[in-house]
Amino acid sequence: MHIVLLSGGSGKRLWPLSNNIRSKQFIPLFPQVDGSYLSMAQRVYRQIRKIDMSADITVATSKSQVSTLKNQLGDSVDISVEPCRRDTFPAIVLVSAYLHDVKGVGLDETVAVCPVDPYVSTDYYRAVEQLTQLAAKGTADLMLMGIEPTYPSEKYGYIMPASKDKISKVASFKEKPTAVKAAEYIKQGALWNSGVFAYRLGYVLEKAHELLDFMGYADLYENYSNLTKISFDYAVVEKESSIGVLRYAGEWKDLGTWNTLTEIMHEPSIGDVTIDETTCDTHVVNEMDVPILVMGAKNLVVAASPEGILVADKGASSYIKPYVDNLTQQVRFAEKSWGRFQIIDVENDSLTIKVTLNAGHGMNYHSHAHRHEIWNIVSGAGRVLLDGKEQAVKAGDIIELPIGCKHKVMADTRMTIIEVQMGEAISKEDKIKWE
Repeated sequence: MHIVLLSGGSGKRLWPLSNNIRSKQFIPLFPQVDGSYLSMAQRVYRQIRKIDMSADITVATSKSQVSTLKNQLGDSVDISVEPCRRDTFPAIVLVSAYLHDVKGVGLDETVAVCPVDPYVSTDYYRAVEQLTQLAAKGTADLMLMGIEPTYPSEKYGYIMPASKDKISKVASFKEKPTAVKAAEYIKQGALWNSGVFAYRLGYVLEKAHELLDFMGYADLYENYSNLTKISFDYAVVEKESSIGVLRYAGEWKDLGTWNTLTEIMHEPSIGDVTIDETTCDTHVVNEMDVPILVMGAKNLVVAASPEGILVADKGASSYIKPYVDNLTQQVRFAEKSWGRFQIIDVENDSLTIKVTLNAGHGMNYHSHAHRHEIWNIVSGAGRVLLDGKEQAVKAGDIIELPIGCKHKVMADTRMTIIEVQMGEAISKEDKIKWE
């Protein structure tokens, strides 16, 4: 089974735990037996493997999410990278060309496309597997998964099936309606459009060549920024006559807001949190190294991270985006393929960062033209490369890096470093990579 997971999002609706690098699918919220927490992306990845250990999984995402994906899913995760964002049709064409031209997937093989962040049971991926089988049999050129609605939602588009059978042709589509209209559609047998579909690889590539001028994956990637932004629904789905839908009545939630997210949290708090006995229907997530005390709160969500602190009524939390749009601070926390970093202090001419390197990983070999740095090795051991000379380092060592010095650190064990950057023009653009 070939599955493409679409990993996008700007990380604004679940602020302050999410940001432009760390979207909602990467937030660790699901407790495990060993006391650790899984993110939505990790949970989905494990669910697919549980259904089909040999499933061929490719994640389609932007450049900004690659490091986080490798951190959470491992360096071997297969990723199709979008050079920039161009909506879902260009993204699906790009990953389809990647599957065929780079991975050698045949044109007659079927592919399922799913979002990376739904909250579902494993039965959902059994339905995805059935969807690919239906596409392989030629039931329709494009097979969609429709969710049995549980209430008249205004957040989703609707699929109008031609019959109430489990597998049906699609009669029409409806845009996101009012609650009154949604109730009417549901009475007529309408389904939520889940954004999940399956197709024969050759079908999408044929459609792509009809609508786009490109020679293959390499050409498409190189000229990707010139493509028109358009959704897959508008470009293909709503114009297709040979289209079917598979009903799914199992557990399915789109965790797009704090309000919906708290509905599936297994416990009222995560992190160093104390809640008094008069507090009710309140959820707290604390990623800081300081305690949070909540007393007498009702129907609130409280979240704290290096990015900021949110205290909101659960209903009001759905309208967070325009307020977050007005925040202009730089990203203060991110997971990378080699570990993670957290900005702990910002001054006009200095930046202090806590860097954690995973064992066996290292940073790129680079230099800076406008700042010098001091590394204080807090824990662990490894090696540093300074202007071509390698030396061992351990906890307690201090390394000075003058302006222009080429440097790299490699962790033999898990390392924690306090990095102080000093200069008049500190920016992420001041980085020159070297072989």
